[in-house]
Amino acid sequence: MMLLPILMAVYAAEDDTSLAARMQRRDPQALAELYDRYGRVTFSLIVRVVRDAGIAEDLVQETFLRVWNRVHGFDAQKGSLGPWLLAVARNRAIDYLRTAGGRDRQLREFEEPEPARYCDMEKDILSSDNARRVKSAVEKLSSEQRQVIELAYFEGLSQAEMAERMGQPLGTVKTWVRAALKNLREELGAVVPA
Repeated sequence: MMLLPILMAVYAAEDDTSLAARMQRRDPQALAELYDRYGRVTFSLIVRVVRDAGIAEDLVQETFLRVWNRVHGFDAQKGSLGPWLLAVARNRAIDYLRTAGGRDRQLREFEEPEPARYCDMEKDILSSDNARRVKSAVEKLSSEQRQVIELAYFEGLSQAEMAERMGQPLGTVKTWVRAALKNLREELGAVVPA
C-alpha cells in the first residue's frame, strides 16, 4: 500500500501551523506554498486511486480549492494540514470514482474530513517504526488479501463491488477481507483498530 504520501505529509507538518494561519488570513502566497509542498504528493495519491493522470490533475486543483475555501475551520492545535489535505484528496478521488462509475443511484458527496479527526492518526504515523510495521504487515498478506485491502482503501469499494471487479464470489471476497484484517490485527496489535 502507498503510505509514502501520508508519511511525507506528517513530516512536513512542522511548518504547517504558520502556513495554515497565513491561509486563514487569505494570503495567496500561502496557497502557492501549500501547493509547492503537497502538490506532487497529492497528485500521487489521487492518480493511484483514479488511474488517470488528466483526471488526477483536475482533482488536485479541486482539492486545493476546497482546502482554501474551508481552511477557516482548520485548527492547528487539533491536527496537521498535510494529513487533512490528503484526506480531502482521497475523498475527492473516491467520490469521483463513485459518481463517474455510471451508477444510476444518487450518491451524496463525501463529507470533508475535519482536521481534528486526524490528530490521533498523525501521532501513530509520526513514528517511522509504525510505518515500517504497517508496510511489513501488508507485505505478508497474500496477493488477494492485499488487493481487497487496497480496493477498499484506495477506491472505497464495498465487498460486493470488489467481488464484481475481481470476478470472484462474494463469499470468497468476504473471506479474504476477514483474513486480511485478522492478519493485520495480529501483526500490528494496537495500531489497527479492532
